[in-house]
Amino acid sequence: MGATPTETGRRQALLRALPSIDELLLHAQVAPLVASSARSLVVEACRNAVQAARERILKGDEAAFDVGAVAAELSTLVQPSLRRVINATGVVLHTNLGRAPLSARAVDRVAEIARGYCNLELDLDEGERGSRYSHVVELICRMTGAEDALVVNNCAAATLLTLGALAQGREVIVSRGELVEIGGGFRVPDVMRQSGCALVEVGTTNRTRVGDYEAALTPQTGLLLKVHRSNFAVVGFTEEASTAELAELGRTRGVPVFEDLGSGALLPLHSEGLTSEPTVRSIIEAGADVVAFSGDKLLGGPQAGIVCGSRDVISKLSKHPLNRALRIDKLTVAALEATLEAYRDGAADSEVPTRAMLTTPLATLEARARLLSKALGPIPHRVVQTISKVGGGSMPLAEPPSFAVAVAGPAIALHEVLRQGTPAIVARITDDELWFDVRCLTEADCHVVATRVAAVRGAP
Repeated sequence: MGATPTETGRRQALLRALPSIDELLLHAQVAPLVASSARSLVVEACRNAVQAARERILKGDEAAFDVGAVAAELSTLVQPSLRRVINATGVVLHTNLGRAPLSARAVDRVAEIARGYCNLELDLDEGERGSRYSHVVELICRMTGAEDALVVNNCAAATLLTLGALAQGREVIVSRGELVEIGGGFRVPDVMRQSGCALVEVGTTNRTRVGDYEAALTPQTGLLLKVHRSNFAVVGFTEEASTAELAELGRTRGVPVFEDLGSGALLPLHSEGLTSEPTVRSIIEAGADVVAFSGDKLLGGPQAGIVCGSRDVISKLSKHPLNRALRIDKLTVAALEATLEAYRDGAADSEVPTRAMLTTPLATLEARARLLSKALGPIPHRVVQTISKVGGGSMPLAEPPSFAVAVAGPAIALHEVLRQGTPAIVARITDDELWFDVRCLTEADCHVVATRVAAVRGAP
């Protein structure tokens, strides 16, 4: 049903009353904004505020224009797109939230290196050009037992480089049960095709024996590939060739063995609800010629793809043209070096946030939930025991027990306001309750969450 003549008249009057941009810029509430912000941004904020008001009026809203909307629009324009989020989802390695938080040591090192110049590719002892990888290679080899190492910008890049350098134009044998799809829809077969390799699938989805690999070997075989199922699990009637079996086959037939380990645990993780994960050292000791793993998953450092193995293999990777395109920058080197130092110093469990969060005792989590509950006061809520997730495509069957505070709904509306605020808060919705899992929260975070919820919901 269309608007009546009276409604149309009021609407036209409101539209005519909207201020011009020049008028707004001279307004007592807007003029000071020009002094503190770029004029172009203030002009854009004025235009956005007027346009938003025009659209509301056309939809039937008869409220007069509020000049305060200009400051709100300006605040939105100047707010960084990439900003801090409080993670109350219970997913430790949350890919959408940036995966592993860095340790204080790593943050300090990045800040120090970012402020000025550094010896990224300068050998200070010899005064000659050095390698950006030299700052982390010794630390990686110390923790893994490998002869040499190389670092690129993520594990998919490490796989692409390794396949291209060792088997371009040749066949790569891999089990059907290990042709995984990683985040964003990227699939191992697609990565292999981009590297110029010919994929040879062996075995079945649930059972692949070393004899399957052996039967597929030809003079064109360039590599035996094993992919760790870090983001899914095959259970039941299963069998797979071990790294040691493939290494023995590879040595006998003169074919290198590459294992894409994915999550990349440098040390075992022991805590209630966690599943076992092979360490990089165990794969090297089993005989793999080269291993690739992530820096920002179970290792708990920056995004990186770490490749380690025999000196001969790493040398081929280092000399491959693709290595230049995939290399890491100085800030990644700084963060990775500092993270690896914590492992070297025996301080990984206390310093590296990922390991600390995954191994937090249940009693500590309950106490943290009680703290949040107390801070929420009379706001309707309850403390509940729940299950967290490792995330990031790691330990898919792990179910570490945790505690959460479930705030009464309407959950969707509350979550939207918290998510769009500063700092942003992301939780999870269960049966119209907003659940704040405390596994990834500090005590300070708990107080922020309580303050923000109270501001939105208030006491009944």
